[in-house]
Amino acid sequence: MQTGPLKGMKPSVLMEQYKPQFTKSEHKIYTYLTANETQVIYLSLTELCEASGAAEATVLRFFRKLGYKGFQDFKYSYAQELSAGTAVPEQGTYLDKIRTNMVRAVEDSAGLVDEKELQRTIEVMKQKDNIVIFGVGSSGIAGLDMQSRLMRIGRQATAVIDPHFQVMLASSLNENSVVIAISISGGTKDIVDSVKIAKEKGAAIVVLTNYLKSPLSQYADHILLGAAKENPLDSGSLVSKIAQLFLIDVLCTGLAVKDVGKAEEIQTEISTNISNKLY
Repeated sequence: MQTGPLKGMKPSVLMEQYKPQFTKSEHKIYTYLTANETQVIYLSLTELCEASGAAEATVLRFFRKLGYKGFQDFKYSYAQELSAGTAVPEQGTYLDKIRTNMVRAVEDSAGLVDEKELQRTIEVMKQKDNIVIFGVGSSGIAGLDMQSRLMRIGRQATAVIDPHFQVMLASSLNENSVVIAISISGGTKDIVDSVKIAKEKGAAIVVLTNYLKSPLSQYADHILLGAAKENPLDSGSLVSKIAQLFLIDVLCTGLAVKDVGKAEEIQTEISTNISNKLY
């Protein structure tokens, strides 16, 4: 079975993590597995090879890349996942599917959180004087939400969603800064370029992404993984943002717990001042 950071991960989530690294032949296997979830666990290795159009050696290499001993080892884990009811139902309205996907995104993301890494990340955020948040597109929206959450617990943070401004700010950072880089794919060039500059300036880098292995992750000091699936046609979907917001809430809550008294005092003052703006 798989070891290291991905140990214990659900097969469906594990495949998403390795998806950017798949070869053309491995993508054929991945496509067949995800399109035929309930049938796969009943196939033999030979049947899977024929159905996916991949050679036996390629199929075995695919499962070993994921950390499994072979197809049987994978099927055992996959069957456990499916029996737990984690597979998205094929029938039902779009309302049912969206609800199921959102619940699944939070549950799977919670399962990916390494609590030791989470505490190390929170400690870094607590120690640094300057918190900077980078995100573009829909990840930028999540970044703005994180800025708001941090302000509400008394931590000043700057969310920058314009790529040019990100480069400008990154160029002025130092070892007293921490950058929270938010990117579902971890492959957004604007974010990677800005984070690279910040890293060179000595800033600590925290990455919130769905992929452990990505261009952005190579610059990370700390990584927190989300689990929402997203294909190119669904880019910026609410389900993906739910996973991001879950990780953001976990970080901000953990930071608030470090100094509950101050966080509650600031929240009370903010609520009092904002109430004056309501009729």
